[in-house]
Amino acid sequence: MARAAAARSIHVDVDDADEGSGRAATGSQTLLRGLDVIDALIEGPLALAELSEHLDLTRSTTHRLASALVERRLLSFRPREGYSLGPKLLELGYAAREQMHLPRIARPHLERLSSETEDTVHLGVLDGTTAFYLDKVPGTRRVSIGSRVGERHPIAATGLGKALILDMDEEQWASFFDVGDPDQTRPGRAVWLERMRSYAAQGYAFDLEENEDRIRCVAAPIRGVDGQIVAALSVSSAAQYMKDTRMQSLTKVVTSAAQAISEDLGWNPKKTAKKTG
Repeated sequence: MARAAAARSIHVDVDDADEGSGRAATGSQTLLRGLDVIDALIEGPLALAELSEHLDLTRSTTHRLASALVERRLLSFRPREGYSLGPKLLELGYAAREQMHLPRIARPHLERLSSETEDTVHLGVLDGTTAFYLDKVPGTRRVSIGSRVGERHPIAATGLGKALILDMDEEQWASFFDVGDPDQTRPGRAVWLERMRSYAAQGYAFDLEENEDRIRCVAAPIRGVDGQIVAALSVSSAAQYMKDTRMQSLTKVVTSAAQAISEDLGWNPKKTAKKTG
């Protein structure tokens, strides 16, 4: 009974609802305010007075909204701490994570990027000391790229691999360079590390015919909800279509696609910047 009453209470008119608005409009407004309550507690618990001030609502309205959310386990309440996020959100978060299959979420973005560039697009994740390719969308040019879904490629020689480790420190970078295939066409260690510093500062990476002869690529990292790199994508083509000027121009569209996938995974660049700032 109490839970049913609480469920109904989240649909009642709020104190400052516009007069004459329909029941559906009022219900939607109240629902949005309930979501605002949840959003306000992301950074930590708040007492009723603080929560009311943060939301710019009366205490009675704030209490009614919060109480309904507590009944549904979306919020928790402790007398000395105030309101905080509840256990139901953990259940929902886990369910969302299980449903958010990376290749499925990324696929429309990969197809759009391939169509826009006419080049082959890869999606991959870090697997030990290699880049594991999860998906591939072939381009429309007559270019043969020997990669396959399910393959592992060296981190140090691939643009996608380098993008996966942009957030790591130089000692970790060097460890990936040291386990690379010596037969690949790579620059010396010092030059490679200098390039990695530049890539990390700019948020993207290149493959300059290091992994496959006459194949170049532009890659960018994909971030998860916590801002950590969880995957990367790359645009690859023959060197004749990847002159230095075009590679530089592709960085914007590649990083934009990576950011769009990141946001679909729950990454909020503004909140990440706030935490690291």
